Amino acid sequence: MDVNFRTLDLNLLRVFDEVMAERNLTRAARNLSITQPAVSNALRRLREVLGDELVRRAGAGVEPTPRALALWPTVRDALRQLQHTLAPGEFDAATADTTFLLAMADATAAELIPGLVQIAEQEAPAISLRVLPLTTCDPRRMLENEEVDMAIGYFPAVIASLAARGQSGVGVPFETQRLYLGQYVCVMRRDHPLANAPLTLDDYCAARHLLVSFSGRSYGFIDQTLGAMGRERRIVVTVNQFFTAGRVVANSDLLTVLPRHFVTVTGIGEQLVLRDLPFDQPPVHVDAIWHRRAQHGHAHEWLRTALLRSAGAAFAGFDPRAESARLTGTV
Repeated sequence: MDVNFRTLDLNLLRVFDEVMAERNLTRAARNLSITQPAVSNALRRLREVLGDELVRRAGAGVEPTPRALALWPTVRDALRQLQHTLAPGEFDAATADTTFLLAMADATAAELIPGLVQIAEQEAPAISLRVLPLTTCDPRRMLENEEVDMAIGYFPAVIASLAARGQSGVGVPFETQRLYLGQYVCVMRRDHPLANAPLTLDDYCAARHLLVSFSGRSYGFIDQTLGAMGRERRIVVTVNQFFTAGRVVANSDLLTVLPRHFVTVTGIGEQLVLRDLPFDQPPVHVDAIWHRRAQHGHAHEWLRTALLRSAGAAFAGFDPRAESARLTGTV
């Protein structure tokens, strides 16, 4: 059905957005400061324009139709971007009491949060930071559902998908920002049987391994690389934190893979030996990803800038080879 946008009352979309959010006409009316009959009338007019029922009664509330579910994300994003443009609101870092919700792994937090806290203490002492565990390799649903303001981590499949959609001309509702490059290394206890000789691919595959897995699956990107070579490793333990992995391998014969820079902030680096992986593994790109509807706010802009500054400070002067030599006792 053709829709004449020039004659469309945008207030109808505001009512639609609120009804979709609440799934209840009474609550939607209260939030909009109008009567329930006015909400019903707005829905009737929008149904006529779009040629779809949009919502049906279900118990004490309403249930959206497939067309309504398909329309809602676009309508919500458009309304929020319009609101930010017309009335963006002020963000005075010195007095703001905003709470930011960030999802990231413990290794990423160890590298970024100390610097971010220092910046906040100096510039925005009243803000709050809540760091939630990253439990997925694809945080887009978390961002879509507004569970967090930003997710930070290694998201190669997500970044590739967003780039492909952007190149094909399809609208992309997410934005990304590269924070730093990392490198993964094999880590073992200092007196491990493999610690005093070059690490070969055969020795690596024959060893017992610990995997850091946010999802709990005993298969990671290292296993993908090995699989492409026709090789595999035996994973006997999975954990969901890099720090836990470091503690476990420091007291066992297990091998694990950790970000090289993270080992220096664990507090147990002297108990560990680092070895380059015995196969080519691309560097890890640590990216921030957020929903586009959030990026127009001044508070979110301050957060993005602060994270970039924190990442720059965390890696300033860090020499991976020199640090590896210090931790392994080699020259």
